[in-house]
Amino acid sequence: MKYTASFMQTLYGISLALFYFSFSSVAAKELPDFTELVEQYSPAVVNISTTNKSSSSSDSSNKLRELPDIPEDSPFHDFFRRFFEEENRSFNFDDGERRQATSLGSGFIISSDGYIATNNHVIDGADEIIVRLSDRREFEAEVIGADKRSDMALLKVKADHLPVVKLGSSAKLKVGEWVLAIGSPFGFDHSVTAGIVSAKGRSLPEGNSNYVPFIQTDVAINPGNSGGPLFNLKGEVVGINAQIFSRTGGFMGLSFSIPIDIANNIIEQLKNKGSVSRGWLGVLIQDVTSELAESFNMDKPRGALIAKVYDGPAKEAGFEVGDVIVNFDGQPIKRSSELPPVVGATSVGTAVEALIIRQGKEMTLKVSVGELPSEDELEMTSNTGKRGEKAHALALTIENISKEERKKLDVAEGGVLVRRVEKGPAKEAGIRPGDVVLMLNSEKIEDAAHFKTLAAELKPGSAVPVLINRQGSPTFLVIRVPEE
Repeated sequence: MKYTASFMQTLYGISLALFYFSFSSVAAKELPDFTELVEQYSPAVVNISTTNKSSSSSDSSNKLRELPDIPEDSPFHDFFRRFFEEENRSFNFDDGERRQATSLGSGFIISSDGYIATNNHVIDGADEIIVRLSDRREFEAEVIGADKRSDMALLKVKADHLPVVKLGSSAKLKVGEWVLAIGSPFGFDHSVTAGIVSAKGRSLPEGNSNYVPFIQTDVAINPGNSGGPLFNLKGEVVGINAQIFSRTGGFMGLSFSIPIDIANNIIEQLKNKGSVSRGWLGVLIQDVTSELAESFNMDKPRGALIAKVYDGPAKEAGFEVGDVIVNFDGQPIKRSSELPPVVGATSVGTAVEALIIRQGKEMTLKVSVGELPSEDELEMTSNTGKRGEKAHALALTIENISKEERKKLDVAEGGVLVRRVEKGPAKEAGIRPGDVVLMLNSEKIEDAAHFKTLAAELKPGSAVPVLINRQGSPTFLVIRVPEE
């Protein structure tokens, strides 16, 4: 049988349409349905508003929030203008002196007798905290406890038989898994957004978040979502929405949540004693780069490199500068950012084993974990340098450190002061004038003469670790010794 070209084209078009229809139907069936989850657990998500009062007109907390610099032709200009104008209307003037500033956030009910979890930054500094439920009931909340380092807070309202969420496990969460957030972005109560888990165990450099291995998602999170729950498809809370990465102040595809496994421990401590205790080793650490791994004779970059040992558990256990911690209490440490959460979650006083690499050899140390001191107790003093002496083959000028300078530089003994850095290996490694060189090729520096002796013995073409102290912060760098 013969067919015309137009008939064949029509038949091909019908076949193609049927294919796309069937493909779309299959794809639609595979997409998750969040309706039952939202209906069941949305009532346990609350809106949190806080009020700060002050009689000082010059207090910075009373300043009106300014409209972001958004072009007038932007489709978002009118929206943000209305939002910030509405928020600024919350500044009331009672007698010409007192003012009020209202901020919004989210939270979720974890027990029917009124305990509510949220972020610390949502309620920080508040004089009054109002919790509003989905049925429009409002309660004044009491702060049971707050923890700045994890950005967690626990509230309590006087009510019974409240709807509650179901807590899950963030450890079982997988990258690529669907997740859903419910919160109050820009004050729009019970807004629902969905996405997937983009990564786990993220360490954020800003603030005090190095004790939280964040869950990264692409769920749309905006101001007002803070403190709200992150659900998995089973309707279990697996995280607490806390931060976003943004250059505009709005969502840009990177959202970060506190894992619920971390949050549960913090909530329990806040509930029982109003504060949080964390494990502490007493070391300053950094990542092991490929160059550092080569200089330490390691097969690949891994672990947490110790740049300084404080007076504390690590020093008592025999840890030394230059040690690389690759396993702590049975948990492998691939990056330095993985160590603080593991140590922090360890109960104070617990004796654990740590596997380290020292000068290319593995060894095990036993350490009794201490309690993390307050931020004030951990502050480092800043240091400076002064004049120069004599140039060296590595293209830097060094000199011994006087007693007066040691106090300023926070260097108890040994080391040499860098006065000048010329073009060459030291400059390429990142060494600067004012740095104190404490170790060269895993050897502690006694004085300038010792440094020159060690430097002269370096193998041409080798990669050598060097420990410096820069303004109170010890850091390992790598010098590549030039070929002869």
